[in-house]
Amino acid sequence: MIKFENVYKEYNNGVMALSNINIEIPRGDFVFLVGQSGAGKSTMIKLLIREEQVNRGKIYVHDTDITKLSKYMIPKLRRNISVVFQDYRLLEKKTVFENISFALEILGASKSQINKDVDYALDLVNLSDKKKCYPSELSGGESQRVSIARAIVNNAPYLVCDEPTGNLDENTAWDIMNALKNINDDGKTVIMATHAVNIVNKFKKRVISLENGQVVSDIREGGYYENNKTVL
Repeated sequence: MIKFENVYKEYNNGVMALSNINIEIPRGDFVFLVGQSGAGKSTMIKLLIREEQVNRGKIYVHDTDITKLSKYMIPKLRRNISVVFQDYRLLEKKTVFENISFALEILGASKSQINKDVDYALDLVNLSDKKKCYPSELSGGESQRVSIARAIVNNAPYLVCDEPTGNLDENTAWDIMNALKNINDDGKTVIMATHAVNIVNKFKKRVISLENGQVVSDIREGGYYENNKTVL
């Protein structure tokens, strides 16, 4: 479980990014974080991976308060929480297989385990036929699915996505969402920050709406909350 308990985050310029956030995300949940730019979505993600630190409050991953982690324990935290960004961050001179396997090689996994895990990750994102391709040979949607496969290949229980469909057309965005659904069906917790109203409304998963750094709505099987009205 992920839990935010009375979390406040104020930046050095005086902006209160988050104010008294209290949410629980059970293992296996699929959650959309929605709200206008500056509402606090990205700040929540940064706090969750300890890229930023809270001013007050606690954040639990499993039973560990990650706000109290020492710096040398943060890499271990990030092995349990994989992150996908709007930009793909693929290594241009490596194939799809090599981009995904790179993290496993660093961890010292065997060749047979790497082959098994990479093939499984590619199957989840429906890209098994692209593993020998280079990033320059992929479409934007395919590149994003590779970045998702790379994020999940180490079998982290949590996947956090920050606007993963932001640069993609609607049809391609649905390819990404189908991949994320497969990953969630596989038992992983998925947290996705997005502005994509149509996706949120059609997907009918849990929706946490933020406004001015506060949670204004938390609806299971909800829609995109905007201007105090649910967009249908």
